[in-house]
Amino acid sequence: MKTKKIIMRSIDILMTAALLLLMAMQVTQQQLHEYIGIGMFVLVIAHHILNRKYYISIFKGKYTPVRVFMLIVNTALLLSFVATPITGMLMSRYATPFLSGVVGVVWPRKLHLMLSYWSFVLMGLHIGLHLNLMLSKFRNKAVRIIVHILMSGISLYGFWLFMKLNIADYLLMKTHFAFLDYSRPAWVVLAENLSMLLAWAFLSYLLSMMLKAGAKKKHKGEDHHE
Repeated sequence: MKTKKIIMRSIDILMTAALLLLMAMQVTQQQLHEYIGIGMFVLVIAHHILNRKYYISIFKGKYTPVRVFMLIVNTALLLSFVATPITGMLMSRYATPFLSGVVGVVWPRKLHLMLSYWSFVLMGLHIGLHLNLMLSKFRNKAVRIIVHILMSGISLYGFWLFMKLNIADYLLMKTHFAFLDYSRPAWVVLAENLSMLLAWAFLSYLLSMMLKAGAKKKHKGEDHHE
């Protein structure tokens, strides 16, 4: 069981690293980008096989606001993680050239760009749903406060970058081409992508905490009336 947990955590880390690299094509360039994308697809399949018990539990138990939020995020993430590599393979020049042009390249390119950024946002939201478990390891209250302050600062910077780079235009399919700055150092691009990913994760974490607090307050109110 311990070995399985190690494998699962390793896959989660590799998926996050792969996503950050996939969102930095100016760092990886086209050929490596495609092969990382294929690797990411394999990791996603492995992740869901190892977490298959989650799908069995979907139809069991009571649905709280947090659980509904988690189901929406996880379902949307799964769909985007499946659709993104498919659209990528349909315009691939290196990894799957035999699929390139099968349905043309215009729509696959437009959809791939939009889905890539939705996958990025949804992955951040997904990570945030597990952030409470990660932060619970910091048992010292002062340390937890410091971590929250650091996360808040990183998140503010991440959302500022998100707006500065007009990523909302990609999400809404207003822009059909990615505008990448190839002059920036690789570590800067990756650090900025990480800050934006953490911004969505922290937002999801705060939202889940609010939903839990609201449900708890409601439950207490019902008990009081009884």
